[in-house]
Amino acid sequence: MNRRQFIIGNSLAVMGLCLPFSAKAFDFLDDPKLSDFEKRLKPVGRALEFEDYYVWCNSPIEGPDGKIHVFFSRWKKSKSMSGWINGSEIAHAVANKPEGPYEYVSTILAPRGEGFWDATTCHNPSIHFVDGKYALFFMGNSNGKMNTKRIGLAVSDSLYGPWERPDEPLLLPGETGSWDDLLTTNPSFLKHPNGEYWLYYKSLDTENYEHPKFPIKGNRKYGLAISKSLKGPYIKIKNNPVIDFSKLGDNKQCEDAFVWYENKKFKMLARDMGVFGMDYGLYMDSDDGIHWNDPQISYQPLDKYIKQPEAPKHLNRYGRAERPQLLFQNGKPTYLFTASQGGKYETSSAFIFKIV
Repeated sequence: MNRRQFIIGNSLAVMGLCLPFSAKAFDFLDDPKLSDFEKRLKPVGRALEFEDYYVWCNSPIEGPDGKIHVFFSRWKKSKSMSGWINGSEIAHAVANKPEGPYEYVSTILAPRGEGFWDATTCHNPSIHFVDGKYALFFMGNSNGKMNTKRIGLAVSDSLYGPWERPDEPLLLPGETGSWDDLLTTNPSFLKHPNGEYWLYYKSLDTENYEHPKFPIKGNRKYGLAISKSLKGPYIKIKNNPVIDFSKLGDNKQCEDAFVWYENKKFKMLARDMGVFGMDYGLYMDSDDGIHWNDPQISYQPLDKYIKQPEAPKHLNRYGRAERPQLLFQNGKPTYLFTASQGGKYETSSAFIFKIV
């Protein structure tokens, strides 16, 4: 027993004699499930609230003008929460500081209509500065449904555009019968220290994954594709998927991965789907970007950080933070941007944490 454990243990023993609560109330002090990342989070609050829109997928970057630029998904409030799959567009907003307030600049990618691979939605933006250009990875679909979701890449010399929009998707599903034969979505990108371009992608394995207590069709897993150049081609590695929680049982899975490289480690945030609970985030790290350590909690349900009004009946994901993405300043992650239902318009918005 070290000195800290001895002091805490004795203090709890004394308090247990005179206070009407259990020592378990102090379990968080040494909770191995909480990552060091989670312990550094300080809630800032909501941003990017628009009266007539749901807002999701908030991807921040610091511009050469010193301002904070966020690329985000939005869709009409009239479509309800499900409008992301058949009516989302990708917009650009800017602020003088990470906390906001943010001002809408323009919509940079909108559904193009019949005949295009991104005809019916543009979603999942993830912005990066790579080789002197701005690279915006995103997802589009052609029929307003899950089975045509594909990852694409738009490129620009400036955060204000114009954006070179792709005529074809960047990454297609695998062959029929493979674990990723349905779709590619939720892109997460990094430039490897060796100069390669690494693209992590989610797909949905639909075979033999049903569970009566976990009503989600299929099992979400993550693969990795690597290229010698930014615009591809991206070749899927042989030992995919690199993230597969199905072995844990009960149809456990994750989505919304965000990957970065820091202090000679590959690191990943993701949305939990059954490991610790549906309203948690996950943190994992890796020495090689392929084999990942067991997950810990990267963030908790929002009611651990703030007090919110009672959930409106039409918001069934209320209290959950999703789509974690990081703002980097001077090469270090400084703010965590997520998306969450709620806010003053009872739709959804960004929710920001400072990393202290």
